[in-house]
Amino acid sequence: MKVAFTSSDGICVDCHFGSSEAFFVWEVAPDRARCLGGRAVPDRDGQEDRIVARANLLVDCAIVCTAQIGGPAAAKLVARHIHPIKTAAETPVAEIVQRLQGVLRGHPAPWLRKAMGLAAPEPDPSLDQPA
Repeated sequence: MKVAFTSSDGICVDCHFGSSEAFFVWEVAPDRARCLGGRAVPDRDGQEDRIVARANLLVDCAIVCTAQIGGPAAAKLVARHIHPIKTAAETPVAEIVQRLQGVLRGHPAPWLRKAMGLAAPEPDPSLDQPA
């Protein structure tokens, strides 16, 4: 699954979604992760909606980790099945990747399982047994 980070240097998440000049995209799986590189935000000249332009740049990503994001921008991402996640100030990208991998190895939330292309977990038959 691809995850984008708003970062000025590719090392820490330190930018607002709407003002980040680039997104650093990572391929993240439970047992491996690699940086695919940066994606420069196109010049705003002629852009009707800069948030839509940014969302279109990330259509192949399941998650965007950002320091800040406004409500309308978050809604536009979610409408494209890109889930925004706000981080603590200047959180290292490597730390977020590591935490995300831990979640992926455990029991990811249904929206995350869908983003990963995984089927819903089989129900546990022991839970249907009367006490």
